[in-house]
Amino acid sequence: MRNNQALMIFLLIVVGLLSGCASDGSKASSEDKKELVLGGTIPYSDMLEQGVKPYLEKQGYSVTIKEFNDYVQPNMALKNGSIDANLYQHEVYMRAFAKENDMELSGVIKVPTAPIGIYSKKYQSLEEIEKGSTVAIANDPTNLARGLTVLKDNGVIAFDEDVDPLRASVKDITDNPKELVFKPVEAAQLPRTLDSVDLAAVNGNFAIASGMDLTKALVRDDMPDNIINQVVVNTNDIDAPYVQDIKKAVQSEEFRKVIEENFQGFHEPKWFKEK
Repeated sequence: MRNNQALMIFLLIVVGLLSGCASDGSKASSEDKKELVLGGTIPYSDMLEQGVKPYLEKQGYSVTIKEFNDYVQPNMALKNGSIDANLYQHEVYMRAFAKENDMELSGVIKVPTAPIGIYSKKYQSLEEIEKGSTVAIANDPTNLARGLTVLKDNGVIAFDEDVDPLRASVKDITDNPKELVFKPVEAAQLPRTLDSVDLAAVNGNFAIASGMDLTKALVRDDMPDNIINQVVVNTNDIDAPYVQDIKKAVQSEEFRKVIEENFQGFHEPKWFKEK
């Protein structure tokens, strides 16, 4: 009996030691992580490729950029570990997605973001808009609200003061002096509508994907801080050295130069403007 007890105690000690070694090894592996896969949608996959990857490679990392064409898979790829960070989403979306999918996600640093703009092939300014003009807007709630808010902020329409600008809809319009007619369309299809409508409120990423020039918008939205896109990681990784190095890459002069040369018309976060 005593021999069995001694054997059990010995086995428990060995298991504890092995577990400790495994834990240390896992930590060391995280500390030593040098192969990164970063994911994003256009144009943020290009931003990663041009502005982040070269900096990280100089720090000794091997970096692969994975491009996604929807807003679901980049976060699911984080969840299953096939990518280490992504760039395509703002804080409002991140929090809603994490809650719905039982994930813990954290933002690392905000980046210059393609704004929603009001575009037209018929008019050169908002002042030229004629009564009864048609306006194509996104049919999803967030982008619909943003498109309407651009028009509201520029005096084309009006809402009640208590309307949340991130949740506004056509029914919240209290003043429409130009009698605009709104046509909801899937956000990705908005650039194509410019041949058949008078104006369109187009997301920056879809405008870029369609070859449109962001600087040619009649007006662009003044984006609140919580809908500026950011680098996102699993919360458990937020303090990992590679995450801090990604942050340094975005804060680097090399990244700033890439933005100034290749991403004109993007809305800049506060830290980027102030630096």
